[in-house]
Amino acid sequence: MRFVNPIPFVTDIARSKAFYGELLGLGIVHDFGNFVLFDTGFAIHDGKSLERTIWKKSDETSEPYGRGNILLYFEHEDVDAAFEAIAPHVDLIHPVERQEWGQRVFRFYDPDGHAVEIGELQLDLAAD
Repeated sequence: MRFVNPIPFVTDIARSKAFYGELLGLGIVHDFGNFVLFDTGFAIHDGKSLERTIWKKSDETSEPYGRGNILLYFEHEDVDAAFEAIAPHVDLIHPVERQEWGQRVFRFYDPDGHAVEIGELQLDLAAD
C-alpha cells in the first residue's frame, strides 16, 4: 500500500482550478470536470459530487469545506516572489516568517477556507 495524495473537497471546481492553476501556478495533468489532478500530485474534487460518490448523499449546507484541521503544504524555489504574487489575492494567515526549524514560510486560506502553506525548498535549509 502507498499513500497517493489528499483530495480536498471544493465548493466551486472552476474557481479552485483557477486558484491553484493560475494563481499558484500548478499545471493541470487531468481535468475530469468534477476532479482536477495537478502536476504536483495535488488534486481537488467538487465536494457535492464526491459526497454523493462516497456517502451516497450530498449535504446541502453551505458551510465551507476548510475547517482548520488540515494544512495543504507546498514548496517554492523563491518564497519571497511567491508571497509577492499570491498575498494580494488571498486571505493571509501570516506573511513570510522563519519557523523554529529554520524554514521560511507563509500561510493563507484557499477559496474554501483550507489553510495553505508555501515554504522555501527544504534543500535551501542546508545552505542557511
